Amino acid sequence: MIGMKSAGALLAALALSACAGGMIPPSAGGPAPTRPAPPATSGQATRPIPATPRPTLPVDLPADPALDKSSAAGLGITRGPDIAALIPSGERSRRALAAFRLSCPTLMRRADQSGLTRGSDWNNACAAVSSWPDASASEFFARYFEAVQVGDGAAFVTGYYEPEIAGSRTRQPGYEVPIYRRPTDLIDVDLGQFSESLKGRTIRGKVNGTKFVPYDERGQIVAGSLAGRGLELAWAADPVEFFFLQVQGSGRLLLADGGVMRIGYDGQNGRDYTGIGKLMKDRGLIQAGSMQDIMAYLRANPAEGAAIMNENKSFVFFRELTGAGPIGALGVAVTPEATVAADPKFVPLGAPVLLSLDRAEPNGIWIAQDTGGAIKGANRFDSFWGAGARARGIAGGMSARGSALVLLPIGSLARLTQP
Repeated sequence: MIGMKSAGALLAALALSACAGGMIPPSAGGPAPTRPAPPATSGQATRPIPATPRPTLPVDLPADPALDKSSAAGLGITRGPDIAALIPSGERSRRALAAFRLSCPTLMRRADQSGLTRGSDWNNACAAVSSWPDASASEFFARYFEAVQVGDGAAFVTGYYEPEIAGSRTRQPGYEVPIYRRPTDLIDVDLGQFSESLKGRTIRGKVNGTKFVPYDERGQIVAGSLAGRGLELAWAADPVEFFFLQVQGSGRLLLADGGVMRIGYDGQNGRDYTGIGKLMKDRGLIQAGSMQDIMAYLRANPAEGAAIMNENKSFVFFRELTGAGPIGALGVAVTPEATVAADPKFVPLGAPVLLSLDRAEPNGIWIAQDTGGAIKGANRFDSFWGAGARARGIAGGMSARGSALVLLPIGSLARLTQP
């Protein structure tokens, strides 16, 4: 978002900074350890390409006031336009076709939290996609899907990427920031097993004697509460770069020997996260709000930055990824420039989404294959751009608004709107 100082741009950075847990800052009491220079990908945000979004639709199917508005079915849906002329041909649609094909095995057997689809609704589209030619991807979506607008259809889209940072499998000079595995004493508790009123809610903590207590907060972990337990998966060189890797939830460690170690999210300590971007803005520490702006301040003010980080009690754990990836919430590898994170209460995970925004780069068809801590509510999406300098430049400054249509298998709308 270089050159942009809009509220939307700032919101994108604030949401990004609130996605996940904290980093381990360098000691404020001595010289910073010698470490390699940050990768060349730590440049500026890409200047956006403006576009004119398609207007949202008048809401002609108001939700029943008695229904729970915390899902798409309760919020209400509106029949969308014919999508044949709306889906662009080209690489974006071909990528989306490949991503949808990858999603189908999981899509047909998972429960849809949004209330919009049933597993069997996807049978025809999933049967066809296995042999559908990539060259006619847009025709596939036009043939097997119909569009609905969830709620008012007003979309807000940010971006994420797979960071590449300097790292090592072993601790050595210049690599002093531990990247921890998930501890075995970190326990998830499904509260719905104890009360129907708590169905769908989960807490995370540990057992201390006969009590279940919150897990160690970030400050305790930084102080060494997990040290000596053999939980170090790897070591990062730069605490600022590692912080943003935690925000993204997965990334690549560029090893000194030229190798690459891919790591992915493996849980969080259960503590509430505090968005450092909001703290910094409220205190007048930053004016603009891209990821690059936040990163620049942290580098220039390591001691103060470390104190700010300690206010975020959340901490993220990782595991090594050896197959395709990174892996999204749907359980399949996310696809660069085809996967979006969405709130599964408003978009069926695996469903295509058609975006028309005031920024050209994300316009077109995407597949909802992931979720995010800051991605909540109807028509809120986070677009995945892959790895490398281009991905980082676009994702770090992505803040786009416009309209969104969710594509459902043909016949779904008739079932949803029948008396």
